Amino acid sequence: MIEVLAKLGRGPVFLAGEVLECVITFTNPLSASSTSASSEMLAWASAQIHCQFHASENRVVLPPSDGSKHDVQAENETVFVPNRGERGQCILSTPPKILFCDLRLDPGESKSYSYCETLPVDGPPSFRGQSVKYVYKLTIGCQRVNSPIKLLRVPFRVLVLHGLKDYQFPQDEAVAPSNPFLEEEEGLKKDSRLADLATELLMVATSRRSLHLYNISNTRGKVGTFCIFKTVYKIGEDVIGTFNFSEGDIPCLQFSVSLQTEESIQEEFQRRRGQPVSFTTHARHQESCLHTAQSSFSLPIPLSSTPGFTTNIVSLKWRLHFEFVTSGESVGTCLVRGSQSEAVTWTGVEQMEVDTFSWDLPIKVLPTNPILASYVSQFSSTNSITI
Repeated sequence: MIEVLAKLGRGPVFLAGEVLECVITFTNPLSASSTSASSEMLAWASAQIHCQFHASENRVVLPPSDGSKHDVQAENETVFVPNRGERGQCILSTPPKILFCDLRLDPGESKSYSYCETLPVDGPPSFRGQSVKYVYKLTIGCQRVNSPIKLLRVPFRVLVLHGLKDYQFPQDEAVAPSNPFLEEEEGLKKDSRLADLATELLMVATSRRSLHLYNISNTRGKVGTFCIFKTVYKIGEDVIGTFNFSEGDIPCLQFSVSLQTEESIQEEFQRRRGQPVSFTTHARHQESCLHTAQSSFSLPIPLSSTPGFTTNIVSLKWRLHFEFVTSGESVGTCLVRGSQSEAVTWTGVEQMEVDTFSWDLPIKVLPTNPILASYVSQFSSTNSITI
């Protein structure tokens, strides 16, 4: 028996273009004093990253795949197929890397191997939508002599920051930003600079503030105004907006604001022409606001959500969806006198004619620091199997 343990050093979330590093440890758990202790042998082990694409057959017409024939490989063959047995199509993979050949482990002995690979910058982000899914995995395959191949799959999340791949790092290290107190390998140094650059680009893009003022009105007149100071955010930030109903001619009885994503399939891959777009609500604020002069809301963008992106098959966009309920008539206050002449009771109307209307405001949502996103990831940094 051999235990195989795979551990992602920094966490299960990465930016496209970063270097994924995983330490794979092979252990013979039996101690030398055990009566059944013996040396264990493995013929080989290899590792590879791949992205699997899943689609709802009711909504998406799948493009043809050249790699579907690999899924029927017999288990006892020595061909390493990382996505064997997986549903969907493998749309992206890195070259396989051999970890070792002919490994011998004595009782209680362990050996560790480091796997490093740069994540492709031209791939889609990790996404689990209603119509399609993009799932990234690191697969470690190993085999005993004359035994089936065993696969250990390590799922992880990929965030894509558009424009990052076009940046050219300085060739002269003397002018490149660096920390003189740290000694780093060249690959790790470039990876660190990539993360720092992404953080800087995100900070610049999401810190710009300017007043965006919108008039809220229906066919009968002005209801109020809506104010928001920016429309570009990172996942994990709060979307904050304010309403002013004091200048409105039409009383607003109630409003709701929903933070939503819009998942649309490109026309050539739609199962039915003109099929509806899928919406997902991530946060919602609702408030009764009759006789309210001003109000506000704050909607958090979940760290686990996917920033906006577009591929040849699917497009994901973010928006704020507003719904307003306004009075269809003049809103007065009924006064009902009590038994004593000096007592007055205030009561509201029992029935009222209302009008409803909605409005959508597009916003842009970008990735965040992958280390921050790792704190709420559903994936574990450590995975293991026994063979």
